[in-house]
Amino acid sequence: YQRLVNDPNFWEVYKNTLIFSVGLVPINIVLALLLALLLQRNLPGMGIFRTAIFIPVMTSIVVWSIIWRYMFGTEEGFINQMLAVFGMDGPAWLYDPDLAMGAVIVVSALKNVGLNMVLFLAALQQVDQNLYEASVLDGAGRGKQFWHITLPMITPTLFLTIILTVIGSMKVFGQIYVMTNGGPGNHTKVLVYYIWENAFKLFDFGYASAIALVL
Repeated sequence: YQRLVNDPNFWEVYKNTLIFSVGLVPINIVLALLLALLLQRNLPGMGIFRTAIFIPVMTSIVVWSIIWRYMFGTEEGFINQMLAVFGMDGPAWLYDPDLAMGAVIVVSALKNVGLNMVLFLAALQQVDQNLYEASVLDGAGRGKQFWHITLPMITPTLFLTIILTVIGSMKVFGQIYVMTNGGPGNHTKVLVYYIWENAFKLFDFGYASAIALVL
């Protein structure tokens, strides 16, 4: 533990983990809630859209990360090819210290947004429709209905999804391992990756256990 406190790499990895969590949680929660609000209506074809958004949750994290690693490819990647159509030179997403963490955050948010969306859909379906009808009679618009009826009524689910997403963000590993290997430099190296690196690459199990306890 004395070594851990004096280890500059640990503090950098700790900071990276916090950055990942702070970036992932709001994106995931806001996107999941917006999707749930859009897909809560029982219109034809809504089941197809709900299934399509939920499929990544069931997909292997390794497969998901490999697909996105190629999509973020510098020259042959799909994203940069799309940018080239509009005459723009795409960056080296996974090799740029300023962009690599952002790319991993986006990939992680899209991977698990379906789970939170389903939780929000269940919560929205439990809201008493009489409240909306009464608010319309009082002259409330969509915005006021959301802030004063929808959001307060789904607060328990919102709290649950935030807790689950924070826990998931703190133990991220697969995306980092497949897409960046903690690079460039140490810019995407997070706590679980650092634990794995010390335990199974350097065989320093004692130090890895100390880091794991901090996590």
